[in-house]
Amino acid sequence: MTSSSKELISIVIPTFNEEGNIVKIYTELEKELKEIYPFELIFVNDGSTDKSLEVILNLAKKDSRVKYIDFSRNFGHQAALRAGLKKASGACTISLDADLQHPPKLIPEMLKKWKEGYQVVYTIRDDTNSQTSYFKKITSLYFYRLINKLSDTEIEQGAADFRLLDSKVLNDINSFQEKDIFFRGLSSWVGYRQFKINYTPNPRLWGETKYSFKRMILFAITGITSFSTRPLTFSIIIGVVISAFTFIYALYALYIKIFTDEAISGWSSLIVSVLFIGGVQMIILGIIGQYIGKIFLEVKGRPDYLIKDES
Repeated sequence: MTSSSKELISIVIPTFNEEGNIVKIYTELEKELKEIYPFELIFVNDGSTDKSLEVILNLAKKDSRVKYIDFSRNFGHQAALRAGLKKASGACTISLDADLQHPPKLIPEMLKKWKEGYQVVYTIRDDTNSQTSYFKKITSLYFYRLINKLSDTEIEQGAADFRLLDSKVLNDINSFQEKDIFFRGLSSWVGYRQFKINYTPNPRLWGETKYSFKRMILFAITGITSFSTRPLTFSIIIGVVISAFTFIYALYALYIKIFTDEAISGWSSLIVSVLFIGGVQMIILGIIGQYIGKIFLEVKGRPDYLIKDES
């Protein structure tokens, strides 16, 4: 059976300032897919400030399989991923980053598992022998531990946005109306028959990572608050524990005052206690604020992104 007689495969590639990688990933994907499946490449230009869009447009002129979405500004990786998934029309859709750290050579294996009946084929990054920095390895480790402690949905250590979704699964995901989607958790939450593939990330050949420490923290907060209300439960527990200790200390202070002649000294301990309780209250208010903020964005109904142009 020739590739032209098989089902169409969609490849979604969120792109932000990756002008030096676009032609490389196009070449790699064509090499891996042209002999086995017909495909479309959907580049989502997430407000790039370099020549990324120009390179994508030149590819689209030369190859009708290359499609693009151009955002009006930078809306973030998850928004770009969502836009690409909504545009995909294949029997299955594969998403991967434009920096080539997600190895295109895994795609034939992913498609093989899909043909065996798996509806979600996801990848797990193995940093053991990779060039990933020690700092990123540690933060990634504790991110997944924390999110699995606080979330009702299990997300495996090293889960990436490099995955295959069957059209049935993708239709379900595209039907969700929630804002600020966290796709790594969502692909686990939907269920269906899933298969895991481990991979070692390639070194970045051009450019710099777009995930700063600040972005990683915000990404972690999004992941936790998107799939669980346990932080709110912990806030209640912390409040109850502190109130209990405060009540016990108050009884002790009254006993000393009424039944003894001793004076309760310790302005330092008093100030420390007040500051500690105040700090805990601010943390709890911050947690509540995150959830209220999500409600606020949902109620407003503002779109996740705006498309300036598309093919």
